[in-house]
Amino acid sequence: MDMHDALTQLRQVVMQIAPLSQEDWDAFAAIWSPFEAKRKTLLTTTGDTERYLYFVIEGIQRIYYVKPDGKEATLLFTYAPSFGGVLDSFLMQRPSAYHMETLTQSVFLRAHYNQWQALLQQHRAIEQLAQVAVVNAMSGLLRRMAELQCFTAEERFKALLSRSPHVLRLIPHKYLANYLALDATTFSKLLGTVRL
Repeated sequence: MDMHDALTQLRQVVMQIAPLSQEDWDAFAAIWSPFEAKRKTLLTTTGDTERYLYFVIEGIQRIYYVKPDGKEATLLFTYAPSFGGVLDSFLMQRPSAYHMETLTQSVFLRAHYNQWQALLQQHRAIEQLAQVAVVNAMSGLLRRMAELQCFTAEERFKALLSRSPHVLRLIPHKYLANYLALDATTFSKLLGTVRL
C-alpha cells in the first residue's frame, strides 16, 4: 500500500465531513497505520470488543448479525473510501453483538481506540469531526430502519439503487438480498424488472 495515496484518500473524506486545520490534520493522520486482510477474514466477531476504527482503501466488507437459529442478517457494507468497523463496540468499548468480515481482499488504514481517544481529548476540531460523522451514521441508520419497516420489497430495492447503484457490481447478490431482507427469488425478479 502506498501510504501517501491512502492518507490522501482519507484526507479527502475527512475534509468533506468537517475541514481540519493543518495542525489538526497532521495529528489525525499520525494515528493511522496500514492493515491488510484476505477475503472472508473475520475482523470482529460477536463477543469481541472492537479495538480499531478502519478506513477502507480497497475491498468490500460487511457487518452482520447471527440469529440464534444460525441465519445471518447483513446490516451494513463498507467499501472505499469510507470508514468501517463495529462502531458501537468501538466507541463504547463493549463486546460486539455483530461480526465484521471481508468479502474481498481488503486494504485499510486503521486507528487503535487508545490513540483515537487521546486524539479526541487533545483536538477539539477532531472531536467535532467525530460528532458529525456519528450523526451522519445515525441518520443513515434511521433511514434504513424506516425502509426496512415501511417500504415494500420493490421500494427497498429502488431505494438502494438510487442511493448506491454501483453496489450491484461490487457486492455478491446473495448479500444484497439479505441486506434488503429479500429472498433470492424476489431479489432476482426485482433485478430483472426494476429500472430507475
